[in-house]
Amino acid sequence: MGASSHTLDRVEVTFDGDRMVADAGLILPATLSQHLGVEALVDELVSVGHRPGRKLLTVVHALLAGGDCIDDADILRSGATSEVVGHEVMAPSTIGTWLRSFTFGHVRQLDALTERLLTAAWAAGAGPGAAPLVIDVDSTICQTHGYAKQGATYGYTRQRGYHPLLATRADTGEILHARMRKGSANSSRGAQRFVRETIRRVRRAGATGPIVLRADSAFWSAKVITACRITTCASPSPCVPQRPSLQRSTASTRPPGSTSTTPMAASPRSPRRRWRGVG
Repeated sequence: MGASSHTLDRVEVTFDGDRMVADAGLILPATLSQHLGVEALVDELVSVGHRPGRKLLTVVHALLAGGDCIDDADILRSGATSEVVGHEVMAPSTIGTWLRSFTFGHVRQLDALTERLLTAAWAAGAGPGAAPLVIDVDSTICQTHGYAKQGATYGYTRQRGYHPLLATRADTGEILHARMRKGSANSSRGAQRFVRETIRRVRRAGATGPIVLRADSAFWSAKVITACRITTCASPSPCVPQRPSLQRSTASTRPPGSTSTTPMAASPRSPRRRWRGVG
C-alpha cells in the first residue's frame, strides 16, 4: 500500500474570525426548523414580545449547542454561526427579559405550537400513521440552582428542581407532550389530564392506529385508566403496585414453588380481578 500524498505537513492551518462557525452541526436542526416554518408559526401563536420566533429559536439552538444558562446564548453570535442557524440571533439580555415575561397562558400557547409542529412533522412522513403507537408516560427530575426560581423545590430525590411529566414515543424517543410541575409534586399529580391531552394530541396529529400507553406503578389509578378509556386509548398498560392484598389474590395463579417479582401489566383483556378498584 503506497504512502498517501495527503500528509500532515501539507495541511495549512488558518484562522478567519469572520467565517469561523462554532457548532456547525446546528445546520441540521436549523434546516428542519425552516422546513417546518417554526419562526413564522411562533410569531403567529405566541403573543409575548415582538417577533418571538427568533427569540425562541435562539433559546432552542443555544440548548442544542450545549448551553445551560441564558448567557450561553452568546455562543451563537461567535464568528459566522448566526449565518448557519437561519435567523437573527438575539442577545442574552433580550432573551432573559423575554423569558421573564411569560405567564401560564403563554406556556399554553407553546403547547399549541408544539402540537402544530408535531402535526407538520408527522404529515411530512415522520408519523406512525395507521401503525400501532406506544407512548411512555413518566416523570423526571430537572435539577436547578438558585433560590429565585418559581416552583423549584425539593422532592423525593432531595434535589432542588422541577418534577415535570413527559410523554415520549417508544420507537423514536421523540417527546410528544410535556407538563412542568414544581419539584415537590407527587409523581402522578395531574396525570389524568396529562394523559387525556397526550392521546388527543397524537390523534389530532395524525395517529390513527391503536395506541398503547405504558407507565410505571406510580400512575396506576382509576383516574388514569378512565382517561385512557374515554379518549379511545385501546390498551392502557400501567404496572400494578405489588401490594400485599394483590399478592395474596394472585398467589393461587402461580405454579407451585415459583416466585414473581415482575409487576403485572393491565390491559382490557386482563381478568377482572386485576382491575379491582379501577372502576
